[in-house]
Amino acid sequence: MLCQECNKKPATLHFTKIVNGEKTEFHICESCAREKGELIPGTPNGFSIHNLLSGLLDFDPSQAAVGVKPQQLRCDHCGLTYSQFSKIGRFGCSSCYEHFSGRLDPLFKRVHGNTVHVGKVPKRTGGLIQYKREIDKLKQDMQLSIAREEFEQAARIRDQIRELETKLNGSNA
Repeated sequence: MLCQECNKKPATLHFTKIVNGEKTEFHICESCAREKGELIPGTPNGFSIHNLLSGLLDFDPSQAAVGVKPQQLRCDHCGLTYSQFSKIGRFGCSSCYEHFSGRLDPLFKRVHGNTVHVGKVPKRTGGLIQYKREIDKLKQDMQLSIAREEFEQAARIRDQIRELETKLNGSNA
């Protein structure tokens, strides 16, 4: 494929830009990319994961709708602004997580698909851990049922917990 700019050299850089659902593809050679000022991987001012994250950090439709600008967000503890964070890609202190949480959750959801880390469980010990997780979840459900005064449901959950604990103790022996 030839460069779309000069139509002489082979296109070595391929960009795909999607804006508002509209996809545009660019195929250009390295020299035309330099002339246009595009970032070229492997060069001193090339692509970096930081540039990608900075682009993600600057966009949050929920905050844009409310009218909260990232420049207005500032950590009360260290004074770091959200704009500074998006440029350097690091927090100034542990309090930044709390101060910027409203903008971080949508970012984590976009990047990771979820805002809660569930982790992975090794297969050989997974059975025991799965039982323990299930028991913990059932205990929470039982407490919720008790708080709602759904005692029959709480009793069923209690029986499920006992059954799982029996299986857990049987596999530990």
